[in-house]
Amino acid sequence: MSIVLALPPSAQSENAVPLRYGVIVYPGYQALDIFGPLDVLNTLSLAYPLQLSIIAETLVPVSTKPPVPFSNPRSDFSQSINPTHTFASCPPIDVLIVPGGIGNRVSENIDPVVEYIAKIYPSLKYLITVCTGSGLAARAGILNGRKATTNKRAWARTVQLGPLVDWVPHARWVVDGNIWTSSGVSAGIDVALAFISEVYGQEVGKMLADFLEYERHTDPSWDPYAVMYGL
Repeated sequence: MSIVLALPPSAQSENAVPLRYGVIVYPGYQALDIFGPLDVLNTLSLAYPLQLSIIAETLVPVSTKPPVPFSNPRSDFSQSINPTHTFASCPPIDVLIVPGGIGNRVSENIDPVVEYIAKIYPSLKYLITVCTGSGLAARAGILNGRKATTNKRAWARTVQLGPLVDWVPHARWVVDGNIWTSSGVSAGIDVALAFISEVYGQEVGKMLADFLEYERHTDPSWDPYAVMYGL
């Protein structure tokens, strides 16, 4: 039992919840798309024996720096993350997190990502996408016939990647079966907390939000950005 974070009595037991998480990274990913949900899970790991795989095409460190022509040539500002596994070597996982980012506008960056999502999805318990990560899931074909949402600023560009998807324009996050999709960037924190509340227990989600001093949005239809962009 953690000496830092004690689970409430209503929490699900570790035998009843997913424990093996994976997150995909690719050049030009959006940092908060990954680290928002991961910090929620970092905190959850104080109470549950979680495992994390950071998955990329190779084991070379992967940078947030947007690829040409989307980067600013006058800036030298980015962060890198070290993958723990490649698409070919990743162990079994229960939950896969797919981030968005400017880098997914470059096809050669994400073709292997799309192929991996399509391949691994049938073995997952859950899939969570953040921001334009839902566009990658759409390209993989796993959102066909399902409801999903995405970043509202990138709405038109993303929804065209999935003409068979039932895109929901006014949503902070959307749940359809075992797939959770969120709106842009910071919405990844809300979808992570909503997912944990549903799967691990409502009091667990509240406990994590309070631990992080985060005032979460609990209404999945809250979406001022849909209004901002006229959706």
